[in-house]
Amino acid sequence: MPSYLEHPRLLPQTVEKRLFQMDLAAQALKASSLIVVPTGLGKTVIALMVLLARMDKGRILFLAPTKPLVEQHASFLQRVLRDGDHVVMMTGESPPESRIQLWSRGRIVVSTPQVIENDLLSRRIDLADVSLIIFDEAHRAVGSYSYVYIAERYRREANNPLVLGITASPGSQSEKIAEICSNLGIERIQTRTESDPDVALFVHEREIEWVKLTVPKELLAIRGSIEDLLQSRIDDLNRLGISPLRIGIKSSKKELLGLQASLMSSARVSANKSTFIAVSILAEILKLYHAVELAETQGPDALARYFQRLEGEALSRSGSKASRRIIQDPRFRRIMVALADLKAEHPKPAAARRILLEQIQAKPDSRVMVFTNYRDTATALLHFLKGDPAIRAVRFVGQASRDHDEGLSQKKQAEILNKFRSGEFNVLIATSVGEEGIDIPATDMVLFYEPVPSEIRSIQRKGRTGRARAGRVVVLMARGTRDEAYYWISDRKERSMKRQIRGLSGDLLPRPEQARAQQTGIKEEIFPPEEDAPGLAGRKMGEKIEDWAEEGREEAEEDAAGEVEQIHKAEGGGPVGEAPSLGQGSVFVDYRERDMAKRLESMGLEVTLGNLEVGDYVISERVAVERKTASDFVSSIIDPQRNLFRQMADLTRTYERPILILEGRDFYSTQMSPVSIQGAMASVAVDYGVPIIPAEDQDDTARIIALLVRREKKEGREPKAHGHKTARTLKEQQEYLISAIPSVGPRVARNLLRHFGSIQRVMTASEKELREVALVGPKIAERIRELVGGEYKG
Repeated sequence: MPSYLEHPRLLPQTVEKRLFQMDLAAQALKASSLIVVPTGLGKTVIALMVLLARMDKGRILFLAPTKPLVEQHASFLQRVLRDGDHVVMMTGESPPESRIQLWSRGRIVVSTPQVIENDLLSRRIDLADVSLIIFDEAHRAVGSYSYVYIAERYRREANNPLVLGITASPGSQSEKIAEICSNLGIERIQTRTESDPDVALFVHEREIEWVKLTVPKELLAIRGSIEDLLQSRIDDLNRLGISPLRIGIKSSKKELLGLQASLMSSARVSANKSTFIAVSILAEILKLYHAVELAETQGPDALARYFQRLEGEALSRSGSKASRRIIQDPRFRRIMVALADLKAEHPKPAAARRILLEQIQAKPDSRVMVFTNYRDTATALLHFLKGDPAIRAVRFVGQASRDHDEGLSQKKQAEILNKFRSGEFNVLIATSVGEEGIDIPATDMVLFYEPVPSEIRSIQRKGRTGRARAGRVVVLMARGTRDEAYYWISDRKERSMKRQIRGLSGDLLPRPEQARAQQTGIKEEIFPPEEDAPGLAGRKMGEKIEDWAEEGREEAEEDAAGEVEQIHKAEGGGPVGEAPSLGQGSVFVDYRERDMAKRLESMGLEVTLGNLEVGDYVISERVAVERKTASDFVSSIIDPQRNLFRQMADLTRTYERPILILEGRDFYSTQMSPVSIQGAMASVAVDYGVPIIPAEDQDDTARIIALLVRREKKEGREPKAHGHKTARTLKEQQEYLISAIPSVGPRVARNLLRHFGSIQRVMTASEKELREVALVGPKIAERIRELVGGEYKG
């Protein structure tokens, strides 16, 4: 007979009492802590115990990275607390006025971190009265993720702060664990493993099975042909003799990206032809490496879809030269023909169907989660399984849409999960977005379509089963492929992580203000050197390619970006109005520039986030700034949706003193020729009269913007964003329309209109007549006639 927690704020017999959870909660109340507990052992209950003890001291903020997790936590708290109305939920879909009211009303606020970050930057809320912040999936607190900024603001503002981070998998690298602890202000790490005596009673058996499959020799032959093509590109690169590292067919993605960074650095110093050739060849190598992996671990369907995208990219106006060279190679064309004629199938789809049917027939009410790294595979597997009435499968992916693949909104994600819980679907085919925290107690089996080289992702996937009863984990592995390597990588990293955490449990870490200064000390004194993994061949291979298959993690990153997009939509996209003035000065910042907004705020500026139709930063009524990195600049030259010259025209029409900041030094290491890039810069400065200010990096950009703000403030000018692009006169509209023609800028547009007198006459003029106009050569004349007279093929 289970015993239950008793507390004045808890409903009776709702939360089972477990001594190890109570012990961890008691320790967490003594100092800001990171709790590391295997999935399914009640991290949320530990968080509940800590928040119950802190509620009398102030507001509780419970953060989780996705809307489904936020809904899950809020639902749990409302179900077990007597005053469930004190629990409020905020996500990107909540409008700002609603969020202000919810924040004021809620004693316990459960939210995505992007919402809190946005409202902190917009000064809708502060953290002074927050007595506890819970960071769920705390391993995300690295880099520029919203957790980092929120924790830093919390340390600055809170009257009585306490931090609780919870995760099943902080990572195997000592540096990353140190970074998480430093970023969140963690003072102690507390942990339990499934083998601890006080935990073992609550651990359900989780059987792990490895199903080794043999890839057909016909498919391996196609892989071999791709590797031959890959080897020829590697030989081309090595023959150039400019690489500090001689790469080979087994080089890791980490090595290739390191080489790419090195070559780009060389291009900044001396942009010689050989360096540009090397960068382009390396782009081909990366694409072919990916093709090899798809051939051996995913099969002909996934490979064919990838090749179709390569062809589409190569044939598009903005496509890369690397894609064009690959598809123009006769060997690639032969591979395409062989792939089209291939009758053999990869064994994984049939094996997955067999395993799923065995599970469902043995236990008809089963719920099964299938994990794969690739959306294409999820789609193909869904279609493959549709013929079996016993299998009611659904695809579960992130929010972002790409390559004609529509993502799932947060609402749709939650709807799918509810239908999976209820049994309407019994198989959930998920990418990495399904790995974190989803609590479906009845999940009986997790099927890995391929191993993953990340210990965090592997642990998260396994943790979806064995939560309320015994569960199975089945991993498909293609013999003699990267699958085998990834198994050893994940195994080695998981053991390393457990060793690191076991050594740290209960240790007092440096306080947050000391942590960054002592980073080296943390690494050397607290984290022991990792033991060498056993030298098996598979592990050796794994060490070479361990960074290759991290693409699946992009889904989670895209969902964070999707949450930001939802916040923007909820804001209404309207004008941002007036900014209050502080001593250091104020600046409007477009919501897409959130990372820079945090930098500016740390420099003492008053930041107002909003949707700016023109520019990225509004410094004053007369000064606005557009910021572009190298990739942004090149993309805006090519992409008609982000037309550089249209942006400059809008900037000059709307603000008296527009400025373009070009950030970085690698403008000439992109696919575009230096002459084209320099021509675009010249046009911005001469045709549009927009001054260009170079910046080394984001910190340099922030300093420039801060200087501009303070100069304008000194002269008594405050930011007032023009909510919309200014209305154009007929003359401006005519110039705008003609200047939108490719290769026709404002000066040429004015010349054409002065010469012909109207848009109609420009459009009906012959090539010969067009060439009579100043600055109009044969190419521009031909382009105009092609645009006006060409047949529409939509």
